[in-house]
Amino acid sequence: MNQRQCSREWIERTLRHEPSGPVPYNFSFSPPAQRLAESHYGTPLEDRLDLPLRMVGPKSVKPLYADPGEYGETLADEFGVVWSTSERDRGSPVGPCLPESTLSGYTFPDPSAAYRFAHLDEWCALRQGHYRLLWVGDLWERATFMRGMEALMTDVVLAPGFADALLRGLADYLLQTMALLFDRFAFEGIAVSDDYGTQQALVLSPTHWRKLIKPRLAEIYALAKQNGRTVFHHSCGNVTEIVGDLVDLGLDLLHPLQPEAMDLAWLKREFGKHLTFCGGVPTQTLLVHGCPEDVRREVRRLKTDMGGDGGYILEPGITLQADVPLENLIALIDEAREP
Repeated sequence: MNQRQCSREWIERTLRHEPSGPVPYNFSFSPPAQRLAESHYGTPLEDRLDLPLRMVGPKSVKPLYADPGEYGETLADEFGVVWSTSERDRGSPVGPCLPESTLSGYTFPDPSAAYRFAHLDEWCALRQGHYRLLWVGDLWERATFMRGMEALMTDVVLAPGFADALLRGLADYLLQTMALLFDRFAFEGIAVSDDYGTQQALVLSPTHWRKLIKPRLAEIYALAKQNGRTVFHHSCGNVTEIVGDLVDLGLDLLHPLQPEAMDLAWLKREFGKHLTFCGGVPTQTLLVHGCPEDVRREVRRLKTDMGGDGGYILEPGITLQADVPLENLIALIDEAREP
Protein backbone atom coordinates (compact mmCIF):
# COMPACT_ATOMS: atom_id res chain seq x y z
CA MET A 1 0.00 0.00 0.00
CA ASN A 2 1.27 3.50 -0.86
CA GLN A 3 2.41 5.61 2.13
CA ARG A 4 -0.16 8.26 1.30
CA GLN A 5 -2.96 5.71 1.46
CA CYS A 6 -2.14 4.89 5.10
CA SER A 7 -1.22 8.23 6.63
CA ARG A 8 -1.88 7.23 10.23
CA GLU A 9 0.37 4.19 9.99
CA TRP A 10 3.04 6.33 8.30
CA ILE A 11 3.19 8.66 11.30
CA GLU A 12 2.99 5.77 13.76
CA ARG A 13 6.04 4.15 12.15
CA THR A 14 7.84 7.48 12.31
CA LEU A 15 7.05 7.81 16.01
CA ARG A 16 8.48 4.32 16.54
CA HIS A 17 11.64 5.48 14.73
CA GLU A 18 11.27 2.93 11.99
CA PRO A 19 13.26 4.14 8.94
CA SER A 20 10.81 2.66 6.45
CA GLY A 21 10.12 4.65 3.33
CA PRO A 22 9.80 8.39 2.69
CA VAL A 23 10.05 11.03 5.41
CA PRO A 24 6.61 12.43 6.31
CA TYR A 25 5.97 16.14 6.01
CA ASN A 26 3.59 18.79 7.27
CA PHE A 27 2.79 22.41 6.40
CA SER A 28 0.80 25.12 8.13
CA PHE A 29 -0.14 28.32 6.36
CA SER A 30 -1.09 31.87 7.26
CA PRO A 31 -4.07 33.08 5.19
CA PRO A 32 -1.97 34.80 2.48
CA ALA A 33 0.37 31.80 2.16
CA GLN A 34 -2.59 29.43 2.00
CA ARG A 35 -4.19 31.42 -0.80
CA LEU A 36 -0.88 31.39 -2.67
CA ALA A 37 -0.52 27.63 -2.28
CA GLU A 38 -4.14 27.05 -3.30
CA SER A 39 -3.57 29.08 -6.47
CA HIS A 40 -1.10 26.41 -7.53
CA TYR A 41 -2.31 23.17 -5.88
CA GLY A 42 -6.07 23.75 -5.57
CA THR A 43 -8.43 23.03 -2.69
CA PRO A 44 -8.91 21.53 -0.18
CA LEU A 45 -5.22 22.11 0.32
CA GLU A 46 -4.60 19.48 3.00
CA ASP A 47 -5.98 16.81 0.67
CA ARG A 48 -4.19 18.13 -2.40
CA LEU A 49 -0.91 17.90 -0.48
CA ASP A 50 -1.69 14.48 1.07
CA LEU A 51 -0.84 15.75 4.54
CA PRO A 52 -0.52 12.73 6.87
CA LEU A 53 -0.97 14.92 9.97
CA ARG A 54 -4.31 16.68 10.44
CA MET A 55 -4.74 19.24 13.21
CA VAL A 56 -7.63 21.20 14.68
CA GLY A 57 -8.85 22.24 18.10
CA PRO A 58 -11.90 23.40 20.02
CA LYS A 59 -13.28 26.64 18.62
CA SER A 60 -12.68 30.05 20.17
CA VAL A 61 -14.83 33.14 19.95
CA LYS A 62 -11.68 34.71 18.51
CA PRO A 63 -10.50 32.56 15.56
CA LEU A 64 -6.75 32.15 15.19
CA TYR A 65 -6.97 34.25 12.02
CA ALA A 66 -9.71 36.84 12.46
CA ASP A 67 -10.29 38.98 9.37
CA PRO A 68 -10.93 42.61 10.40
CA GLY A 69 -13.48 42.86 7.58
CA GLU A 70 -15.60 40.32 9.44
CA TYR A 71 -14.69 40.88 13.09
CA GLY A 72 -13.67 44.54 13.26
CA GLU A 73 -10.26 45.94 14.17
CA THR A 74 -10.25 44.40 17.66
CA LEU A 75 -11.87 41.32 19.15
CA ALA A 76 -12.03 39.88 22.66
CA ASP A 77 -11.52 36.16 23.25
CA GLU A 78 -13.31 34.02 25.87
CA PHE A 79 -10.65 34.83 28.47
CA GLY A 80 -11.35 38.55 28.08
CA VAL A 81 -8.12 39.39 26.23
CA VAL A 82 -8.58 41.99 23.48
CA TRP A 83 -6.73 41.26 20.22
CA SER A 84 -5.96 43.29 17.15
CA THR A 85 -7.15 41.55 13.98
CA SER A 86 -5.30 41.14 10.70
CA GLU A 87 -5.71 39.82 7.18
CA ARG A 88 -2.16 38.47 7.26
CA ASP A 89 -1.58 36.89 10.68
CA ARG A 90 -3.16 36.07 14.03
CA GLY A 91 -2.99 39.65 15.30
CA SER A 92 -1.63 40.69 18.69
CA PRO A 93 -2.97 40.85 22.25
CA VAL A 94 -3.52 44.56 22.89
CA GLY A 95 -5.74 44.47 25.99
CA PRO A 96 -4.74 42.19 28.89
CA CYS A 97 -7.69 41.12 31.06
CA LEU A 98 -5.75 41.10 34.35
CA PRO A 99 -4.44 44.64 35.01
CA GLU A 100 -3.35 43.72 38.54
CA SER A 101 -1.59 40.77 40.17
CA THR A 102 -4.80 39.19 41.41
CA LEU A 103 -7.50 36.78 40.29
CA SER A 104 -10.03 38.39 42.58
CA GLY A 105 -13.24 38.94 40.61
CA TYR A 106 -11.95 36.99 37.58
CA THR A 107 -13.81 33.91 36.31
CA PHE A 108 -12.13 31.51 33.89
CA PRO A 109 -14.24 30.60 30.85
CA ASP A 110 -16.29 27.41 30.81
CA PRO A 111 -14.22 24.60 29.23
CA SER A 112 -17.41 22.63 28.49
CA ALA A 113 -19.13 25.37 26.45
CA ALA A 114 -20.96 23.63 23.61
CA TYR A 115 -19.71 25.94 20.82
CA ARG A 116 -16.15 24.71 21.41
CA PHE A 117 -16.88 21.14 20.29
CA ALA A 118 -19.74 21.28 17.77
CA HIS A 119 -17.48 20.71 14.75
CA LEU A 120 -15.28 17.93 16.10
CA ASP A 121 -17.43 14.83 15.54
CA GLU A 122 -17.55 15.40 11.79
CA TRP A 123 -13.93 16.57 11.61
CA CYS A 124 -12.61 13.46 13.36
CA ALA A 125 -14.82 11.12 11.32
CA LEU A 126 -13.75 12.57 7.97
CA ARG A 127 -10.05 12.23 8.83
CA GLN A 128 -9.95 8.83 10.49
CA GLY A 129 -7.35 7.55 8.01
CA HIS A 130 -4.94 10.31 9.03
CA TYR A 131 -3.00 11.00 12.21
CA ARG A 132 -5.30 13.40 14.06
CA LEU A 133 -3.98 15.88 16.62
CA LEU A 134 -6.28 18.15 18.62
CA TRP A 135 -4.91 21.42 19.99
CA VAL A 136 -5.91 21.65 23.65
CA GLY A 137 -4.65 25.16 24.45
CA ASP A 138 -1.74 27.05 25.96
CA LEU A 139 -0.42 27.66 29.45
CA TRP A 140 2.45 30.13 29.94
CA GLU A 141 1.68 31.79 26.62
CA ARG A 142 -1.97 32.25 27.58
CA ALA A 143 -0.88 33.79 30.89
CA THR A 144 1.23 36.34 29.00
CA PHE A 145 -1.79 37.27 26.89
CA MET A 146 -3.95 37.72 30.00
CA ARG A 147 -1.47 39.69 32.06
CA GLY A 148 0.98 41.13 29.52
CA MET A 149 4.49 39.73 29.08
CA GLU A 150 6.36 42.41 31.05
CA ALA A 151 3.87 42.33 33.92
CA LEU A 152 3.88 38.54 34.12
CA MET A 153 7.69 38.39 34.11
CA THR A 154 7.62 40.83 37.04
CA ASP A 155 5.00 38.69 38.79
CA VAL A 156 7.23 35.62 38.53
CA VAL A 157 9.70 37.40 40.83
CA LEU A 158 7.56 39.78 42.90
CA ALA A 159 4.18 37.99 43.00
CA PRO A 160 5.01 34.30 42.55
CA GLY A 161 1.85 33.19 44.36
CA PHE A 162 -0.30 34.99 41.82
CA ALA A 163 1.70 33.63 38.88
CA ASP A 164 1.32 30.12 40.29
CA ALA A 165 -2.43 30.56 40.83
CA LEU A 166 -2.91 31.88 37.28
CA LEU A 167 -1.05 28.94 35.78
CA ARG A 168 -3.00 26.56 38.04
CA GLY A 169 -6.27 27.95 36.72
CA LEU A 170 -5.11 27.65 33.13
CA ALA A 171 -3.84 24.10 33.66
CA ASP A 172 -7.21 23.12 35.10
CA TYR A 173 -8.93 24.60 32.04
CA LEU A 174 -6.72 22.51 29.75
CA LEU A 175 -7.16 19.35 31.80
CA GLN A 176 -10.94 19.71 31.78
CA THR A 177 -10.85 20.36 28.02
CA MET A 178 -8.78 17.22 27.51
CA ALA A 179 -11.11 15.08 29.61
CA LEU A 180 -14.04 16.15 27.45
CA LEU A 181 -12.13 15.48 24.23
CA PHE A 182 -11.03 12.02 25.37
CA ASP A 183 -14.58 11.13 26.35
CA ARG A 184 -16.26 12.30 23.16
CA PHE A 185 -13.94 12.02 20.16
CA ALA A 186 -11.66 9.59 18.33
CA PHE A 187 -8.18 10.99 17.62
CA GLU A 188 -4.54 10.03 18.07
CA GLY A 189 -2.88 12.80 20.08
CA ILE A 190 -3.05 16.19 21.73
CA ALA A 191 -1.13 19.30 20.72
CA VAL A 192 -0.01 21.93 23.23
CA SER A 193 0.99 25.39 21.99
CA ASP A 194 3.18 27.17 24.53
CA ASP A 195 6.10 29.36 23.47
CA TYR A 196 9.03 29.47 25.92
CA GLY A 197 11.91 30.71 23.79
CA THR A 198 13.42 33.84 22.36
CA GLN A 199 15.83 33.51 19.47
CA GLN A 200 18.73 33.11 21.91
CA ALA A 201 17.39 31.44 25.06
CA LEU A 202 14.37 30.77 27.26
CA VAL A 203 12.17 33.75 27.97
CA LEU A 204 12.36 32.91 31.69
CA SER A 205 15.04 31.08 33.63
CA PRO A 206 15.15 27.27 33.61
CA THR A 207 14.68 27.40 37.39
CA HIS A 208 11.46 29.38 37.11
CA TRP A 209 10.27 27.24 34.20
CA ARG A 210 10.81 24.08 36.23
CA LYS A 211 9.04 25.53 39.25
CA LEU A 212 6.03 27.13 37.55
CA ILE A 213 5.45 25.36 34.25
CA LYS A 214 6.95 21.88 34.34
CA PRO A 215 4.62 20.53 37.07
CA ARG A 216 1.57 21.66 35.08
CA LEU A 217 2.91 20.12 31.87
CA ALA A 218 3.51 16.90 33.80
CA GLU A 219 -0.21 16.73 34.58
CA ILE A 220 -1.20 17.51 30.99
CA TYR A 221 1.16 14.97 29.46
CA ALA A 222 0.22 12.33 32.04
CA LEU A 223 -3.51 12.68 31.36
CA ALA A 224 -2.87 12.25 27.63
CA LYS A 225 -0.76 9.14 28.23
CA GLN A 226 -3.36 7.66 30.58
CA ASN A 227 -5.84 7.96 27.73
CA GLY A 228 -3.56 6.42 25.13
CA ARG A 229 -2.76 9.64 23.26
CA THR A 230 0.56 11.00 22.05
CA VAL A 231 1.76 14.49 22.96
CA PHE A 232 2.86 17.12 20.41
CA HIS A 233 4.33 20.31 21.87
CA HIS A 234 4.86 23.54 19.95
CA SER A 235 7.30 26.09 21.33
CA CYS A 236 9.03 28.68 19.19
CA GLY A 237 12.54 29.87 19.90
CA ASN A 238 15.54 28.32 21.63
CA VAL A 239 14.28 25.80 24.17
CA THR A 240 17.46 23.70 24.22
CA GLU A 241 17.84 23.97 28.00
CA ILE A 242 14.54 22.20 28.69
CA VAL A 243 14.34 19.59 25.94
CA GLY A 244 15.61 16.99 28.40
CA ASP A 245 12.84 17.97 30.80
CA LEU A 246 10.23 17.53 28.07
CA VAL A 247 11.63 14.09 27.29
CA ASP A 248 11.42 13.17 30.98
CA LEU A 249 7.75 14.21 30.99
CA GLY A 250 7.01 11.88 28.09
CA LEU A 251 6.86 14.21 25.10
CA ASP A 252 6.50 12.45 21.73
CA LEU A 253 6.79 15.24 19.10
CA LEU A 254 8.70 18.52 19.49
CA HIS A 255 7.81 21.35 17.11
CA PRO A 256 8.82 23.56 15.25
CA LEU A 257 12.64 23.28 15.49
CA GLN A 258 13.72 26.72 14.32
CA PRO A 259 17.21 26.22 12.86
CA GLU A 260 17.95 29.93 13.35
CA ALA A 261 17.55 29.35 17.11
CA MET A 262 18.66 25.77 17.84
CA ASP A 263 21.31 23.29 16.70
CA LEU A 264 19.31 20.59 14.92
CA ALA A 265 22.21 18.18 14.54
CA TRP A 266 22.95 18.35 18.29
CA LEU A 267 19.30 17.82 19.16
CA LYS A 268 19.17 14.77 16.91
CA ARG A 269 22.31 13.30 18.51
CA GLU A 270 21.21 13.98 22.08
CA PHE A 271 17.49 13.26 21.93
CA GLY A 272 16.80 11.57 18.61
CA LYS A 273 16.22 8.19 20.25
CA HIS A 274 13.55 9.63 22.53
CA LEU A 275 11.76 12.28 20.45
CA THR A 276 10.24 12.74 17.05
CA PHE A 277 11.22 16.16 15.71
CA CYS A 278 8.86 18.17 13.52
CA GLY A 279 10.15 21.26 11.69
CA GLY A 280 13.62 22.40 10.70
CA VAL A 281 13.27 24.22 7.35
CA PRO A 282 14.60 27.81 7.79
CA THR A 283 11.79 30.35 7.46
CA GLN A 284 13.61 33.57 8.32
CA THR A 285 16.26 33.27 5.61
CA LEU A 286 16.09 30.39 3.16
CA LEU A 287 12.39 30.32 2.30
CA VAL A 288 12.22 34.10 2.01
CA HIS A 289 15.54 34.96 0.36
CA GLY A 290 16.88 31.72 -1.12
CA CYS A 291 16.33 30.41 -4.63
CA PRO A 292 14.20 27.32 -5.35
CA GLU A 293 17.19 25.06 -5.83
CA ASP A 294 18.57 26.14 -2.44
CA VAL A 295 15.23 25.21 -0.90
CA ARG A 296 15.18 21.82 -2.60
CA ARG A 297 18.77 21.12 -1.52
CA GLU A 298 18.02 21.89 2.12
CA VAL A 299 14.87 19.77 2.11
CA ARG A 300 16.87 16.82 0.74
CA ARG A 301 19.56 17.34 3.38
CA LEU A 302 17.06 17.43 6.22
CA LYS A 303 15.32 14.29 4.99
CA THR A 304 18.66 12.48 5.05
CA ASP A 305 20.26 13.95 8.18
CA MET A 306 17.18 14.26 10.39
CA GLY A 307 14.92 11.58 8.95
CA GLY A 308 17.25 8.84 7.84
CA ASP A 309 16.53 6.70 10.89
CA GLY A 310 12.93 7.73 11.50
CA GLY A 311 11.73 10.11 14.18
CA TYR A 312 11.39 13.14 11.92
CA ILE A 313 8.56 15.01 10.18
CA LEU A 314 9.75 17.66 7.74
CA GLU A 315 8.11 21.05 8.20
CA PRO A 316 9.08 24.74 8.09
CA GLY A 317 10.39 26.23 11.33
CA ILE A 318 7.21 28.26 11.70
CA THR A 319 3.87 28.77 9.92
CA LEU A 320 4.42 29.76 6.29
CA GLN A 321 3.92 33.51 5.96
CA ALA A 322 3.10 35.97 3.18
CA ASP A 323 6.79 36.71 2.53
CA VAL A 324 7.54 33.28 1.02
CA PRO A 325 7.61 33.55 -2.82
CA LEU A 326 5.45 31.11 -4.75
CA GLU A 327 8.45 29.52 -6.47
CA ASN A 328 10.03 28.72 -3.09
CA LEU A 329 6.74 27.45 -1.73
CA ILE A 330 6.45 25.08 -4.67
CA ALA A 331 10.08 23.94 -4.29
CA LEU A 332 9.52 23.24 -0.58
CA ILE A 333 6.30 21.30 -1.03
CA ASP A 334 7.26 19.36 -4.15
CA GLU A 335 10.66 18.30 -2.78
CA ALA A 336 9.11 17.32 0.57
CA ARG A 337 6.65 15.08 -1.27
CA GLU A 338 9.34 13.35 -3.33
CA PRO A 339 9.84 9.74 -2.13
